[in-house]
Amino acid sequence: MTGGAGPGRTGGPPHGRAARTAPLLLAGYLVLSAVDLGGLLAGADTAHLLAKPLLMPVLVAYAAVRGAPRWLIAALLFGWGGDVALMVDHGTAFLLGMGSFAVGHLCYLRLFGRARASLIAGGAYAVALCAVLVAMWGDLPAAMRLPMTGYSLLLATMAWRSGVLGRYAAAGGALFLLSDTLIATGVADWPQPPAHDFLVMLTYLAAQLLLTTGALGRGVRPSTVTGAYRGTVETA
Repeated sequence: MTGGAGPGRTGGPPHGRAARTAPLLLAGYLVLSAVDLGGLLAGADTAHLLAKPLLMPVLVAYAAVRGAPRWLIAALLFGWGGDVALMVDHGTAFLLGMGSFAVGHLCYLRLFGRARASLIAGGAYAVALCAVLVAMWGDLPAAMRLPMTGYSLLLATMAWRSGVLGRYAAAGGALFLLSDTLIATGVADWPQPPAHDFLVMLTYLAAQLLLTTGALGRGVRPSTVTGAYRGTVETA
């Protein structure tokens, strides 16, 4: 899984065949998102079951033709693994899905590199994370408390660090955290808002697209084989 733009900047404006293919793939992602979300609102389970497994592969294809860094591709693929696992209504499948998403967050963190992130944003995420965990702790199944705490720490770190790629990626990181917090309220058996599943998918799909847009638009630079993805981030 390598970026297609060589040793220089990746994620710039596509050329040639990629210039024709990329908009079609992006449109495909948006159409599939609309089908998936519409199916959830309408209670059409078939539409959701057909569209959901296709979403991340199409976004991966879009990112690939745009010359995406390999860590972005990997993060999206592990997101796809989590999507598929969570389609199975079983405790083991839920843990497998959470594990796949966790690896995806590690890939995102590798993509973000060592660039300095906002300490103010980091503090805000830390406070929000502690507040949510304290509020939910007593309502979570005992077997899920430690796994969800570890996952939440990783996710909050990813959301905080996403800001190094600019405002689009920062918004994507925040929405990813919101989406998974909505899932966690279901695990804790809290009262759910109307269209809960719709809100989970809406925030998740927007998060992955914004993180992809931020990475591509910011031009993450895979400098050398030995120093690849050490956090060199250039402005577009």
